[in-house]
Amino acid sequence: MMNPSHNQTVGSRRRFLFELGAGLGPLALSSMLQGDDKVPHHKSKAKSCIFLFMEGGPSHIDTFDPKPELSRRHLSEFNRSGEQESAMSSGKRYFVGSPFQFSKAGQCGADFSLPWRHLRGVADDLCFYRGCQVESVNHPTACYHVNTGNRFGGDPGLGAWVTYGLGSINANLPGFVVLPRNAYPQGGAANWSNGYLPAQFQGTPLRPEGSPILNLQAPAELGRARQRSNLDLLARLNRHHAEGHPMQDELEARMASYELAYRMQMEVPGVVDLQGESPRTLERYGVGNEPTDAFGRKCLLARRLVEKGVRFVQAYAGNWDSHDYIARAHGNLIEAVDRPIAALIGDLKERGMLEETLIVFCGEFGRTPDNGLRSGGKSYGRDHNAKAMTLWLAGGGTRAGHTLGATDALGAEAVESVHPMRDVHVTLLHLLGLDDNRLTYHHAGRFKQLSQFGGQLIQGLLA
Repeated sequence: MMNPSHNQTVGSRRRFLFELGAGLGPLALSSMLQGDDKVPHHKSKAKSCIFLFMEGGPSHIDTFDPKPELSRRHLSEFNRSGEQESAMSSGKRYFVGSPFQFSKAGQCGADFSLPWRHLRGVADDLCFYRGCQVESVNHPTACYHVNTGNRFGGDPGLGAWVTYGLGSINANLPGFVVLPRNAYPQGGAANWSNGYLPAQFQGTPLRPEGSPILNLQAPAELGRARQRSNLDLLARLNRHHAEGHPMQDELEARMASYELAYRMQMEVPGVVDLQGESPRTLERYGVGNEPTDAFGRKCLLARRLVEKGVRFVQAYAGNWDSHDYIARAHGNLIEAVDRPIAALIGDLKERGMLEETLIVFCGEFGRTPDNGLRSGGKSYGRDHNAKAMTLWLAGGGTRAGHTLGATDALGAEAVESVHPMRDVHVTLLHLLGLDDNRLTYHHAGRFKQLSQFGGQLIQGLLA
């Protein structure tokens, strides 16, 4: 039990901090709560991150990890004993070769399936990793695992950890912005939650259609001066309440969010309005054309956001869960994201921003080399696979023009440079100047971290 004098001292310190906040005014308080640009744990090239999340689980076998042996076994029967025989009866499982041809690209000789017509043009800027394994083949828990390090949700998202560790660059914009699909990914907003971190570190989703943020513009009859006066009054009332309830981070976050929202009314409209971009840039990203318009807008907006100082942007592309008709499904999905992603990398590079922007391309798991046959034996697809997946990185101090790790001859399991997702998380934080073992938050009686209980740096992904 603490002695009374200690409690009085702690109480006096808390009261002093709140009084100091009241003296500096709401803008200063908001700045303190939101966090200014902080000093990273070590020197790094990356200052921000764009995470391209391919929800549904892209097939590594049909994108960046060719398997000639699998093609040779196409439609031979698969069973657990490893024996195969030619068969087409219902209820059985069969090896499924990729419907796509592969070719090498760039001086590095990276592997691309042929639908990737544009991304292959920046092959020498990419670092492929084929050794990743995850812990779940269930979509919601797998999404949580990749995004938060915890399969069961409730923990902070990767972007929340990054903004907690590095602070804000632009006080007029959220540090962590999410660009979801029309429908949220499986698991919903918990994929970008602040978890047990202070509430101001949660991701801010921008709507893909209509106004990116509801009620972004104040009613015309209110006016900025009157709105400012109302917020000042609300801040005084909240500070008075806070003096009697110290260490209430929900109230502190709410106070900060009101001020941030006020500033965002001035900044956000200019950032999200793509009409200021040249026709050449819009065409380059595929904006205004199908099927690239939706993801092209997200990639272009991601570039504009990091250019304005947003720390972490996560852009979602969905429907990669191809259990059947993989040639059509993956072919269409690749076409929708191929041009926009290549444009994003090229645009950042031309602006001198690629080295300070870490780009991540990842789904929640890979896919199997086998599947049951449907629709009379013509509907070839793949099931979920936690033991093998391919992701790639670009910029931000990654090892450009390199491929690390390998899967077995059929693409069923990673066999070289094998690491769990927590090691990928540790590596991403390192590239942004953060040490996972030092980036902790005390909660529920212990210090917690993104990797849950520590992880290993994947040195082969670093330049």
